Formats: sequence, structure tokens, C-alpha cells
Amino acid sequence: MDAEPRAADLPPPITEVGVVGWLRANLFRSWTSSIVTLVLLYLLVRMLVPFLDWALVSADFVGTQSSDCSGQGACWVFIGQRIQFFIYGFYPSAEYWRVDICYALLALVLAPQFIPGVPMRVRKWLGIFGMTLFPVVSYVLIGGGWFGLQPIPSDKWGGLTLTLMLAFTGILASLPIGIVLALGRRSQMPVIRSLSVVFIEIWRGVPLISVLFMASVMLPIFLPEGVDFNKLLRALIGITLFWSAYMAEVVRGGLQAIPKGQYEAADALGLNYWKSMGLVILPQALKYVIPGVVNTFIALFKDTTLVLIIGLFDVLGTVQSTIIDPAWRNVATEGYLFAAFMFWIFCFGMSRYSQNLERRLHTGHQTR
Repeated sequence: MDAEPRAADLPPPITEVGVVGWLRANLFRSWTSSIVTLVLLYLLVRMLVPFLDWALVSADFVGTQSSDCSGQGACWVFIGQRIQFFIYGFYPSAEYWRVDICYALLALVLAPQFIPGVPMRVRKWLGIFGMTLFPVVSYVLIGGGWFGLQPIPSDKWGGLTLTLMLAFTGILASLPIGIVLALGRRSQMPVIRSLSVVFIEIWRGVPLISVLFMASVMLPIFLPEGVDFNKLLRALIGITLFWSAYMAEVVRGGLQAIPKGQYEAADALGLNYWKSMGLVILPQALKYVIPGVVNTFIALFKDTTLVLIIGLFDVLGTVQSTIIDPAWRNVATEGYLFAAFMFWIFCFGMSRYSQNLERRLHTGHQTR
């Protein structure tokens, strides 16, 4: 006898799927969460509506001077008139094309890393180019003095260009140094371990602002007569050494998270120390500490603003030097919002890339 056909499954209630279902599950699950949601929405509207009116509706976007702003909203005319200074600093306008090429190369290196459809091989080679040849090409283009390019002294560099240069170099150099220091701190050789511990604790025990002061003011005093380092180079060295100490502790946390069995398995395969670290231990440890590493990168990126105290004008420094111009009055809010937006774009991009990298490498562990 044939079994009676099963009735078709009924669709889920409309209140459990779609937008309504998401709202019920996330914002109105209970009466307490509903009250909290409504209160927060009320406060958000009360703050957001005036801000949008100031920033967009009543704002002025077109003009050439401060008198073109009505004063009812934001004066974005100021940003439009000073945007080149915020990006290039004091760099000669006739040579902007050299910086633009560096920006194009940076976009070529970074943009494919955020596009899932780009083949992994392409991402790999672009990443290698970004970590090896790109800094050299950028230095030659921006600094000049090679291949007939006009030399541009580093005191002319500034704005967003200087910020990205400091951050990119600091990130690129602090990670490998931090890895070496982390391995040194876990070394079985007392001398190596002691030197690593002393280095890490000294650099972590002083603020970055004092490091920059030392690099700018005190270091030239101890150098032999006739020997001098470029101020930008001193700042780069100080930032790199400072953040490499923090990076070392992040990496050390990942090394300590590796089970002892992994070390024993590497020994059982007959691998020496460097092969076991490079092929077995470090790949796993670095996956564990991706959030911590990126968090350190973001902190490094934001701390580049401290170079203003030694006379280098990053993007925030160019904004601060411009808002005191008598020709532009009452535009401090617009200037700081612009600088904050620039920092947010790059920091948010690093955060999103790290989350994407975690998903690709399956760093999460699900329990059944």
C-alpha cells in the first residue's frame, strides 16, 4: 500500500523571516530590549538630524574664500581650497605627478586584497611587490635625485603623503623585528633572551612622544661631528623600534598559544630550530594573533600624528597649521572632521581586511 503523500511544508511566518524577522531577533526580542532600542533610536535621531543639517543641508560646498560661506552650516569650501596642502604638504606643485604615481601603485597593491574575485596568485605577487619594490620605487620618486628627477628635501614632504609613508614603513619594518624579538624572548640562550627582554621592556616603558624628542633633539648630540641623520629618518627609526616592542609581545602570545605537541612534532620530523619555526610554529602563531597584530598596526597609524611635535607636518599637522590662518575663521571643526575621516578610512580598511583574512585562514574554532 502506497504511503500517503506528505503535505507540503508551510512557509515560515512572515514575522520570522526577512526584515521583520531580523528586527524581532535583534532589536525587539523582549520588552526590555524594545525599550532600549527605542531610547537609543530617539537619542540617535536627536543627534544625527542636527548634524546632517549642519554637514549637508545647510553646508556650503562652492566658493574660493571664507566669505563664500553663509555661516549656517559647515564650510566645506575650506577643505576644497586646501585639499592639495592636506595631501601633498609643501611638496612642489609641479612635481605632484610623482606622488600621484606612488598613490596609484599603493592602490594597485592594496585594492586587489579586498576583492574576493582576484586570484590568490595575483594577490601574492602584488603583496610581495608592496613589501619589497614599492618602498624603493616610492622613495626614488618622492625623494628624487635619481634618473634626472629633481631632488625634493624631506622637509617639503607632508600631509597625507607623509602620514602614509610613516605608517607603511613602520608597519613593514616593525612586524619582522617584532617576530625576531618574540623568538629571542623565548630563546633557550640566556644572553639572547636577556637582550630581548631588556629591549622590549625599555621601549614599552617610555611614551612614543619622548622617543620622538630623543630622536629629534638628543640623538644628534651623541653623533660624531659631521654625521647627521635626516629628521624624517630619525622619526621612522623611533616609530619602528617603539612599535616592534609591542609587536613582539603580540607575537609571543601567539607562540605561547601553540600546543606543546606541535613543537614535539617538528622535532620528530627532524627539523632544526629555524625550519620548525618557519614551517610549523610561526604560521600557526601568526594566524592566532591576526587581531592583535592589526590592532597594533592601527595604533601605529594613528600615532603618526605625534611627529608634529618634531616639526613634521602629517595630515593632522597640515590641518592644524591651516585653521589658524586669519583668512579662514571658525573652520576648525571642518578641518578636524576631515583629518578624522582620513584616519577612519585607512583604519577601517585595515580592520575589514583582517576580518576577511581571518575568515580565509579559518582562524576561528567551532565546537560541536
